[in-house]
Amino acid sequence: MSHGAKVWIALGTIYVIWGSTYLGIELTGETIPALFGAAVRFLVAGLLMAAIAAVGRGPATFRMSTRELASCALVGVLLPGANAVLFIAERHVPTGLSSLIIGSVPLWVVLMRFATGDHPPATALAGVGLGFCGLVLLVRPSGGAPLWAMLLVVGSALMWATGAFLSGRLPLPGDSFAATAVEMLAGGLVLLPIALATTHPHFQSFSARSIGGFFYLVTFGSLIGYTAFVWLLDNAPIQRVATYAYVNPVVAIGLGALVLHESISWTIGLGAAIVLASVAIVVRRETVPPEGEAAPAAAAAVD
Repeated sequence: MSHGAKVWIALGTIYVIWGSTYLGIELTGETIPALFGAAVRFLVAGLLMAAIAAVGRGPATFRMSTRELASCALVGVLLPGANAVLFIAERHVPTGLSSLIIGSVPLWVVLMRFATGDHPPATALAGVGLGFCGLVLLVRPSGGAPLWAMLLVVGSALMWATGAFLSGRLPLPGDSFAATAVEMLAGGLVLLPIALATTHPHFQSFSARSIGGFFYLVTFGSLIGYTAFVWLLDNAPIQRVATYAYVNPVVAIGLGALVLHESISWTIGLGAAIVLASVAIVVRRETVPPEGEAAPAAAAAVD
């Protein structure tokens, strides 16, 4: 198989898998408490990724300084924490709409760079301005979900963007698999006591759909998707890899319509077109840390 074919297979993997995690979150949250599901998901995924990294690269891959460990913990709280907020919000916000709001993460990262004295290209800043106009259309009152729930999704996007922004400025371990394993474990360990203090999971009430969604998020979303993503970072131009930032929402909208029978109004469609166009502009002009599915802080995605 040619190198080009491998690149497109890996790209297709993250297009489909990370686009489908919004559906996985929705199905998991049907009967599994949101915070509990998110906490256990990241603990399990973190342990599995740590085991894979230790076996494949040796225990020495986890040698890191105190500062690197603290940085992993901080980014881990932000990224899995953002996913936990999305778990809660998706009980009230359609998956397609959630994916579009989360798709604005590259716009927030550019805005944070500008606010801290960086100078992104004028075209990228124009794309950010256009994207926020589309975001207003998506989050407006009566936009397809309760306003407070849509603002939770915006908060989730902000947390993801902050984690992505800080990951380029904090000392992190050189091995991205080890860093991500620690981040997932840190996020899960912070979320679990909060989940147990605020919810009372009844395991006998967990449906087969929710359990299936949970295992899909752990195996496909966190492990397979992330492995394909890291391989792409080493084998394909970053501009091509970053295209998933505006392909994933398209996949999420399609799956939401097919599986959950979600409908798209003309205003949501217009907002979607504006946000996706603006993200495409920013991704083409800027190599920003993309949002995604619990990706490593060094390239930080989640989804």
